[in-house]
Amino acid sequence: MIDVEDHMRNLTLLTDLYQLSMMNGYVETGKADTKANFDLFFRNAPGFEFAIIAGLEQAIEYINNIQFKADEIKYLKSLGLFGSEFFDRLKNLKFSGDITGMQEGELIFPTEPILSVTAPLFECQLLETALLNIINHQTLIATKALKITQETTGAVAEFGLRRAQAPDAGIYGARAAMIGGCKSTSNVLAGKMFGIKVAGTMAHSWIMSFDSEIEAFEAYAKIYPNNCLLLVDTYDTLLSGVPNAIKVFSSLKSKGYSPVGIRLDSGDLAYLSKKARKMLDSAGFTDAKIFASGDIDENIIVSLKLQGAKIDMWGIGTKLITSTPTPALGGVFKMSGIFNKNGDFEPKLKISDTHDKITNPGIKTVYRVYKDDGMASADIIALKGEEFDTTKPLTISHPVDRWKTKTFVSYSLRELPIQVYKNGCLVYSLPKLPEIIEYSVKSRSEFWEEYKRLINPHEYKVDLSDQLYELKQKLLNENKKYNS
Repeated sequence: MIDVEDHMRNLTLLTDLYQLSMMNGYVETGKADTKANFDLFFRNAPGFEFAIIAGLEQAIEYINNIQFKADEIKYLKSLGLFGSEFFDRLKNLKFSGDITGMQEGELIFPTEPILSVTAPLFECQLLETALLNIINHQTLIATKALKITQETTGAVAEFGLRRAQAPDAGIYGARAAMIGGCKSTSNVLAGKMFGIKVAGTMAHSWIMSFDSEIEAFEAYAKIYPNNCLLLVDTYDTLLSGVPNAIKVFSSLKSKGYSPVGIRLDSGDLAYLSKKARKMLDSAGFTDAKIFASGDIDENIIVSLKLQGAKIDMWGIGTKLITSTPTPALGGVFKMSGIFNKNGDFEPKLKISDTHDKITNPGIKTVYRVYKDDGMASADIIALKGEEFDTTKPLTISHPVDRWKTKTFVSYSLRELPIQVYKNGCLVYSLPKLPEIIEYSVKSRSEFWEEYKRLINPHEYKVDLSDQLYELKQKLLNENKKYNS
């Protein structure tokens, strides 16, 4: 088994072969040191009208630890694909460019740059695959966690490790789930690595290892009197599990302990939780919690709430850690401009018959528009350096249908991206995970619930500034010759 902390320190070869081929090609054509700007963003994906950014800390760890060691260079030479100057450059390669990016926990929308990288082509090309791998995954899981946790009335524990696609997905997925709103994880290694609260209950195998269910409950209560949460669905939830739990709770109460509650892991959770609630209340255990698990997601939670289910806490694994039914965010890393031989920046865009695949040119930033009540009302993707006079009305237009406009008279603006690297030096102070979680809570509290609801969410306005729109149209018109 690869040591997770060890291989996270050097993921330099975590890339696609064609990235190395392009890097070698830049060397061979004299373009390796030509600077360019690339944006990392996600397009529209089913079920993802917005995303919660996660993974920046691991992206920084990756960049800081780029190093082509002797054995890695030896392996690449064995492929017989690359020239000698390519390997000379690899020996002392360090990131030398600038990066701006969204803070972890920021709620953002499609096409908004999550990261903007300005660096030599040789370096930008190497970064693409690893940055997408890191940011795509954690942002995906953080966003899924938000969709789940915003529908619950109680705390959610992330229980997905056994169903995650390999150790890294379980470890960094647990971290991302906390940013998205989960309160704890069953993953002990993630708990150690990131200072996350760990949580767990009991296994069916524990109960089955005893001669009877009541004996298993009594033994567990004796060992963990201050944290007694009993799994009641091994044999018969209502005829055996809950009655036996009540007997054990009564014994604990007589000794001065307060039982935590019961866990339902199968069956009709709405029906069982309502019946169990009545039985617990009738026995005097109104404070005992009902914990539910078992292939739950946000849609099931909504259904359970509509049915009046009496569930206080949730353990959610498979559908959270795999982001069912949307297993990928679909982030991309696209060039938005290049510096010519005179050092002047030339904006670029990718043209496609598919509208969503036409990129936005130029070095960009994002401004969030707030009304006087402090709530977010729109985002503007603008060219870096554009100025806005907040003492004057601001009219924004739809990025395609420019006749659709909205004017703000009293408002404020916040620029979302922050400087992460400057001339290859890390200039951003990495916050601790509790600070990231706090920022995430604040970020998503700035949006009306209508924007975040699961079904038919209200469309949040993300528009292009006039300057960016005009630049995009200019480049599209100039490139019509390629479409003739």
